[in-house]
Amino acid sequence: MDQHSHIIPLFDRVCGHLAAGDPRTRRPMSGRRVGFCLSDKKRRRMNLDAFADFCASHGVEVVEIDLAQPLAPQGPFDAIVHKLSDVIVEAEHDSQSQQLLANFESYVSTHPSTVLLDPLPAMTRLLDRFASYRIMSKLHNSLRDWRICSPPYLEVHRASDLPSIQQAVMAQGLSFPLICKTRVAHGSLSHEMSLIFSAGSLADIHPPCVLQSFVNHGAVLHKVFVVGDKHFCVERPSLKNFPSGPCDRKTIFFNSHQVSKPESSSDLTALDEQMPCLPPPSSQAVDALVRELRVQLGMALFGVDVIINIHTHTLTVIDINIFPGYEGVPQFFSSLLNHIESVLDKQTSTTSSLKTTTGGPPAGL
Repeated sequence: MDQHSHIIPLFDRVCGHLAAGDPRTRRPMSGRRVGFCLSDKKRRRMNLDAFADFCASHGVEVVEIDLAQPLAPQGPFDAIVHKLSDVIVEAEHDSQSQQLLANFESYVSTHPSTVLLDPLPAMTRLLDRFASYRIMSKLHNSLRDWRICSPPYLEVHRASDLPSIQQAVMAQGLSFPLICKTRVAHGSLSHEMSLIFSAGSLADIHPPCVLQSFVNHGAVLHKVFVVGDKHFCVERPSLKNFPSGPCDRKTIFFNSHQVSKPESSSDLTALDEQMPCLPPPSSQAVDALVRELRVQLGMALFGVDVIINIHTHTLTVIDINIFPGYEGVPQFFSSLLNHIESVLDKQTSTTSSLKTTTGGPPAGL
């Protein structure tokens, strides 16, 4: 996101790609301290207390970071796991959030050996659907052999006259119905979406937003949760099929979080016809997708929403999520701790190699 570019150079210096270490060379995690910097809501959804107990049983101390207090006395940290989405978004217009972000930035700059999960520039980029959809649109070329794609989309940067938007929709090859999503991919408003059924109904959109061709997918969403080099697929309810092409149906406004909850029951998810079950996503294709996105994003903790096109059975990527909730992933705690362990072992191995090569510790460590 352009407006966040001021934080990228610093974090680029201290955050690298996170590679898994060789389990045969791992040292015990005992004595290591991992800081967690999460919102209250994220803390509850993740059940951080239970995770801290799990880590303690493996000799790892979990420390909850209070951004409002100086970070140095709360450290040292071998790693920090964070989701600063609230702070980043609010820092655009709130001086207190700007100061919290500056405090975090200052600590990281003076403690470059602390590993961050995930790099802040990568997380910041995914807060902007314009940026994440550009990444998604490139998957068609890089993953062509796996028949993976994303639907055509249009960035609407600002309110303009209706004919201009209608013309842009046609020029980009979008087809009705369209799904409209906010540009900012974080916070309660980011779940507020709409289905647009005709060119005239494009008057209902509120820029900045993304328009995306809706793909019929049998009311089934596959959420892929990524934790380092592991990933898990969880099936969720999703929007039902709609007739292709423009019609005079009024715009449908909905909350995606409500529609796709595990226990969701909505008229929007009830199929109107007897729909044969679609095959699940190919595990090999999902493997390839996750590998490619880890490289493209430079992240280890993210989610990908995919659907299966009912006509072509093509694996279709419709969204990428920062540090998702991991609901329905029974091995999340062990997977996260294993990834933290592998990252710290990788760093320890690199540091040892530099010491051997240079005869001393690397600069800044």
